[in-house]
Amino acid sequence: MAKGQTTTLLTEGPIWKRMVTFAFPLFLGNLFQQLYNTADSLIVGNFLGSNALAAVSSSGSLIFLLVGFFNGIAIGAGVVIARYYGARQTEQLQKAIHTTVGFGILCGAALTVMGLLLAPQILILMKTPKEVLPESISYFRIYFLGSLAFVLYNNFVGILHSVGDSRHPLYYLIFSSLVNILLDLLFVGVLRLGVGSAAAATAISQFISAGLCLNRLARKSPDEYRVSLRKIRLDSFMLRQIIRNGLPAGVQNSVISVANVFVQSNINSFGKIAVAGCGTYSKIEGFAFLPITCFSMSLTTFISQNLGAKKYDRVKKGARFGILCGMVLAELVGVVIWLAIPHLVALFNNDPEVIAYGTQEARTMTTFYFLLAFSHCVAGIMRGAGRSSVPMAVMLVCWCLIRVSYITVAVRLIPDIQMVFWAYPLTWSLSSVVFLTYFLKVDWIHTEPGKKRGRGRTA
Repeated sequence: MAKGQTTTLLTEGPIWKRMVTFAFPLFLGNLFQQLYNTADSLIVGNFLGSNALAAVSSSGSLIFLLVGFFNGIAIGAGVVIARYYGARQTEQLQKAIHTTVGFGILCGAALTVMGLLLAPQILILMKTPKEVLPESISYFRIYFLGSLAFVLYNNFVGILHSVGDSRHPLYYLIFSSLVNILLDLLFVGVLRLGVGSAAAATAISQFISAGLCLNRLARKSPDEYRVSLRKIRLDSFMLRQIIRNGLPAGVQNSVISVANVFVQSNINSFGKIAVAGCGTYSKIEGFAFLPITCFSMSLTTFISQNLGAKKYDRVKKGARFGILCGMVLAELVGVVIWLAIPHLVALFNNDPEVIAYGTQEARTMTTFYFLLAFSHCVAGIMRGAGRSSVPMAVMLVCWCLIRVSYITVAVRLIPDIQMVFWAYPLTWSLSSVVFLTYFLKVDWIHTEPGKKRGRGRTA
């Protein structure tokens, strides 16, 4: 890399160094991204009490249900952009980038309307406790007023990541996360404006981060991937590629979210204390999953760039390295969470019952983080290889159909919240077996999806 260069070309240099150099800012970026969600719960729980904390927690799965689909589309766009960037096809790269931005604007507008209209009905279907329902609806609706910024921010970050720039999204995210925390403290802690103001703080912060990314892409990026507002339009060929690569990831996120909404509705049935305790663990879990997320994202970009450059041996070596690092780091974090969980939950709310529920869930799941890491890393590899339908199918069956079926039967037979918690390790195990079989037996490197496959093994 030349001096002053801000992007990492993943097709050259030592694999471990390139991947770690690219993944570490992703890790820090995801760390601050998680602060968006956690700051609301931490500040609301301490200033407004367990009812308000339950209101924020009860809408978490529903929020991811609606944003997950559009995030999947952004992933598909990133795969297309990284492939053209790796192949050095500038004209096609420009069309892919501007189609991504245009489509993001349409998606952000649609998500805003969906969030505003569907909030009450879905929260009721999720068995949200009546005493927290009004605040949950308020939080949810105000949160989704920032949908356009959220979708565009993820699209802008996807563009920057696809060309190897993981540093600038990190800087912008750190700044906007600090703004979010300060606004939370002002709105909730000082002005006492209620749960909805925490969502407003998040929405404002999202607009700031999206604006900073757009400024980078429009004014300070090299010509080959610079964004020009006048060029934003939907190219039909590029849009088909983006949807073909992103739709499976979007559907995957959505169906997993449907399963998680079902899980949340079962947790809701155990009362507001269970909602607060398990919701608090979910915030902590978000931090624990950061190594998994960053290596999955870096693998997608690494695989896509190197397949574009036709460096197949490098693809194999990078895939194995990324999987190993993701699994080891995830389980190390799991051990730390297992030991520290009572103290971590107490940071949000010191009610002994809330701490007990959060601790019980954490100590059921943390031992199996390495399985979650394996599944996500292989899924990231397959997306980078243009095989997004593979993780979609595996996770649809294992993380949605089997998870929901298990909970439906298990909770009816044994009405204990522990049965809900075990749904995750069991389905992570199943998906890991299927992904391992596919990774070892199918030649996903040398053939395009839908074409005749060779006989070679990849590991």
